Amino acid sequence: MRLVIVASKPTDAVTHGFLPAAGRLGLEVLLLTDQPEATAHALAGAVSCARGRPRIVACDVRDPFALIAAIGGLPAPDAVFSNSDRLQTQTALAAEYFGLPGKDWRASLRARNKPLMRSRLAGTGAEKVTAVELAAGSAIPPELPYPLVLKPTEGVASEDVVLVGGEDELMRRCAELFGRRPELRLIAEEYLPGTLRTLETIGDGQRTWVLGGFRTDVSPPPFFIEERLTWEPLPDGEELAHVERALGDLGVSFGACHTEFICDGISCDGRGGARLVEVNDRLIGDHCEFLMNGLLADDLFARVLRVHLGEPLPAGPPPVRPGHAIADFVLAERSGMLAAAPAAQFGAAQAGSGAGYWPMREPGERITVTNSNRDYLGVITAIGPDQSAVERSVAAFRSGSRWEITS
Repeated sequence: MRLVIVASKPTDAVTHGFLPAAGRLGLEVLLLTDQPEATAHALAGAVSCARGRPRIVACDVRDPFALIAAIGGLPAPDAVFSNSDRLQTQTALAAEYFGLPGKDWRASLRARNKPLMRSRLAGTGAEKVTAVELAAGSAIPPELPYPLVLKPTEGVASEDVVLVGGEDELMRRCAELFGRRPELRLIAEEYLPGTLRTLETIGDGQRTWVLGGFRTDVSPPPFFIEERLTWEPLPDGEELAHVERALGDLGVSFGACHTEFICDGISCDGRGGARLVEVNDRLIGDHCEFLMNGLLADDLFARVLRVHLGEPLPAGPPPVRPGHAIADFVLAERSGMLAAAPAAQFGAAQAGSGAGYWPMREPGERITVTNSNRDYLGVITAIGPDQSAVERSVAAFRSGSRWEITS
């Protein structure tokens, strides 16, 4: 069987997750990307498909028409799949064009575009969260409920996300962002205090598995850097039911999905419970996907590919192995040159013993602090029998490692 993977920049999820899974399934892989040279470099020496390395095909993957044309010129695929935030809608359209299983492109677009998500949830009555879309030159609507969170409508990794306390500050922040990126579109939405959590799901269009979730520790305002994720699934109850209903209203029902939401928060209308922050129509990232794969009694990466090949999910989700898991991010504290950092050590954490380390920046790279998740130097991941064992593993790795940034 033949699998088309649609990607842009190389990611560990594809290189170390989905490509080896495709090998385990005996799939021939065609990898379409707008960064073929970087992709070839990332795959050099990496574990690949059992039927040989994937064939890399250069393509403007952000253009759905170019993507469909490129796939049409290749041997007929049995599945078209992407794990990229920015490429879900294009991939869904391509899968639909070729009559293959895939996501609803409308649902993918709602997940990608935050104003569309807010509008849809308001229209169904699922959530009432004040949100206003802004473009360069837009007037600031009066009587907005401050504080507000200002962020790009299609942003990722907490880039350019900031808490603003009043109209003057909102105007200053908008002027700064539009000054750097005049084409940008922003959304200003009410700030939802509470605990940030994730819900990880996978669906086949008919049945959806709830796999679990993480509790997220975020940096102090005004920025929202995710500093640590701890495996802590939300128990059954109204908050979990609300998130599931909201995803249903958005049309999310196929493939992997990573949803972030505020739990036990209070909105400006005085209502408590859960409120969605954003929906990412793919597996959770930043190497938490590998933690999940180690926790679940299933081959997570292969399961996602099987769904895209048209295989229905079994009746119930896989059991979660007993244990505790943490992703602890190492952040750049200042700009400069990364002079020293640990090498990759991810075998132990994947096997469920001790701490592993995934580098996100390499020595010799120039670091510019952005007050976002782009400031990650790497992530320490650990799985263990209990919280204390995991905390000891993470602390031992931090104390025994060195990250140095020079001017």
